[in-house]
Amino acid sequence: MTTRRRFTLTQYLIEQRRRFPSASGDFNALLLDVALACKAIARSVAFGELGGVLGNPSNEVATTVNVQGEQQKKLDVISNEYFTQMTEWGGHLAGMASEEMDLPYQIPENIQRGKYLLVFDPLDGSSNIDVNVTVGSIFSILRAPQDVIDSGRDVVEADFFQPGTQQMAAGYALYGPTTMLVLSVGNGVAGFTLDPNLGQFMLTHPQLHVPEDTNEFAINASNSRFWEAPIKRYVDECLAGKTGPRGKDFNMRWIASMVAEAHRILMRGGVFMYPRDTKDASKPGRLRLLYEANPIGFIMEQAGGRASTGQKPMLSVQPTSLHQRIGLVFGSKNEVERIERYHAEPAKDVEIDNPLFAKRSLFRD
Repeated sequence: MTTRRRFTLTQYLIEQRRRFPSASGDFNALLLDVALACKAIARSVAFGELGGVLGNPSNEVATTVNVQGEQQKKLDVISNEYFTQMTEWGGHLAGMASEEMDLPYQIPENIQRGKYLLVFDPLDGSSNIDVNVTVGSIFSILRAPQDVIDSGRDVVEADFFQPGTQQMAAGYALYGPTTMLVLSVGNGVAGFTLDPNLGQFMLTHPQLHVPEDTNEFAINASNSRFWEAPIKRYVDECLAGKTGPRGKDFNMRWIASMVAEAHRILMRGGVFMYPRDTKDASKPGRLRLLYEANPIGFIMEQAGGRASTGQKPMLSVQPTSLHQRIGLVFGSKNEVERIERYHAEPAKDVEIDNPLFAKRSLFRD
């Protein structure tokens, strides 16, 4: 019996590099450093309570809060350190930005600086850590502005203000029943599974593709009273099922770990919604543009899906701040485009011919 030969992540990156004969190899080396950080995080996550990494960063009553105003977990801090320590030394980066750090991270003066910027959410879904639900890391690679490359100066926030279309690579690691790395270098999307015996990410999903149609959607229904009318309309139509205007039944999912939601959608289709709402007028959305929306949007678009604010393509948004928040809708192309159409149509009171989903339904004011 013969076994099918699988490519390692290193071999895959070498194959991708051959499309650019003049490439120096720095880009591949940086991605391998990121993969190493993800392996280290996966190990910490796998040990859980046995590794003493659960809970808050200290035993004090007062908890640590990051720049986002969110409570930090021990693994948030540990994961952030893995990313910075394992990627700063290679000479490939001009600087980094993280969801867990107020300001850009400067490469130490005694280390060579490179031509790329790394942005990352070191541990997405960390509120699920203590209950052993799947979490992950999200990252994106940008090219540093030319004057940064030429001068070697410290990076500033504005250097990271690049629309998602300018991403050179994006990916996420998933720490679940198996550890996976999903990656796009602008030539489709590939999935790699960590072989615990070899310590290598092996190519297991060479051409991931998001189905254009779906009967699953993911949204936090507890926020329904704050949704804008187009989102209410879309969800009500899905819940109306076969008797409603969509003429088919839908299933609703919600894991509260976006990287897990993204992976499910990438594997079998669906649509994820964390839209802009009226819950907090000071926040135009819940998710971070640079660390979450752009990387996931890039992956979805590369896999044939779509990512949007609800009003326009996500990757076209011009960032204006390092920790900018935004509404996000992504997944199966036809469903995301439907939601965009609902936002574009003039506001109207849509009646659904079903008593449960009439004007005072479960998800209506």
